[in-house]
Amino acid sequence: MESVEARTSWTFVTNHARILAMILRDPEIRLRDLAGSCGLTERAAGAIVRDLETAGYLTRVRQGRRNHYQVTPGTLFRHPAEGHREIANLLHLLVGLDPRAGATGHPSPDGEYREREQHG
Repeated sequence: MESVEARTSWTFVTNHARILAMILRDPEIRLRDLAGSCGLTERAAGAIVRDLETAGYLTRVRQGRRNHYQVTPGTLFRHPAEGHREIANLLHLLVGLDPRAGATGHPSPDGEYREREQHG
């Protein structure tokens, strides 16, 4: 019988979804932090942000020395199998995971998802 090697390099969540969720969690997150959280270079993280912006999933506004991002509400999945559904539920699931908890992350205790408060 032939031995089949386990494929361990794939994940269920793409870097595009992960970065979009991190931007929803923190609209002023730096590319450096996005890259570090995903194990990417800043250039690769920047390319993903540009992909998301070009596809209409987010907008970016320069405020001083920082970028401020806004996730576009009502956007749909790109694949035809899910294309009739909004990505909001997936993003809120990912945002609700505690990024410091690693593989044992869980939604907030009250089940609510809150965007970061803006001070200004």
